[in-house]
Amino acid sequence: MPAVPGVPGHRRRPRGPLAAAALSLLVPVTGALAALPLVDDSAEDGTATVAAVQGNVPRLGLDFNAQRRAVLDNHVARTLELAKAVKEGREPQPDFVLWPENSSDIDPFANPDAADVIDGAVKAIGVPTVIGAVIAPPTGKLRNTLIEWDPARGPVATYDKRHVQPFGEYIPMRSFVRLFNSNVDRVARDFGPGKKVGVFDLAGTKVGLATCYEAAFDWAVRDTVTHGAQLITVPSNNATFGRSEMTYQQLAMSRVRAVEHSRSVVVPVTSGVSAIIRPDGEIVAQTKMFTPDVLVEKVPLRSSQTPATRLGTLPEALLAALAAAGLGWAAARALRARRAPAA
Repeated sequence: MPAVPGVPGHRRRPRGPLAAAALSLLVPVTGALAALPLVDDSAEDGTATVAAVQGNVPRLGLDFNAQRRAVLDNHVARTLELAKAVKEGREPQPDFVLWPENSSDIDPFANPDAADVIDGAVKAIGVPTVIGAVIAPPTGKLRNTLIEWDPARGPVATYDKRHVQPFGEYIPMRSFVRLFNSNVDRVARDFGPGKKVGVFDLAGTKVGLATCYEAAFDWAVRDTVTHGAQLITVPSNNATFGRSEMTYQQLAMSRVRAVEHSRSVVVPVTSGVSAIIRPDGEIVAQTKMFTPDVLVEKVPLRSSQTPATRLGTLPEALLAALAAAGLGWAAARALRARRAPAA
């Protein structure tokens, strides 16, 4: 590189790579500042009183499903207790109730006894209730399904989890993976993904549905908001993770989604940490792990869309393209400089 006139021994630094490096730092920081929570988290569409039921499971770990009826009965019992508390004036009447993922691993469409106890609990509380169930059709793959259960009409709508979890709900390349660990066959029948965006109309509130693992994916939550969700729920089952930090990691994801879309988020969990989150990310109520409980809170409903909701992954794609272009340009400049004959 040529020397700077009048400054012996000093050599000019190429400005292009320095500019690219500065932009690669400045642009993401600017984007992060732009993503700060909206000051306005008011109730644009009024409020809803929501109840999240945590029934608990009879045992920890991968074998919790061995007592599937006990899990269902736990959630029924908590809902009946809530109905009694409402009747006695100890709790406000919720507008709707949310059960966790896998709160009924017994298919209520195929097992009348399961349907009867669910129906009894929903009739007792008297409001639409979302039930997490495993649906087992005679042929084909299982479905991880959320069911809208109406106290007068029974099941009226369903949502099948769209992003099923590899090595948890299905085994990719099963024959190959079995060579390393025979435990893959504990998932005896794979789950299949749903195709429709999940938004239930619960007593006039549009509730977006993202089941457990789906909270980790931008599109799975954003789709519900662009389809009209005024509130988001993330029903989950963390029993297989025991007392690990997984439930807190997922709760942190749900707080990010609340801020990202300026929506209240309700997280009903079988045995982890259930929580109710305001649109600014504040947790207003939460349970303890492996403790039967019910959370009842009034939350704001919102319909306006944040820049993150409107733009989706476009800013990420642009930043990635800008970074790639800057790095490519800097590498090309460096390569040309090496090939240039010495002055």
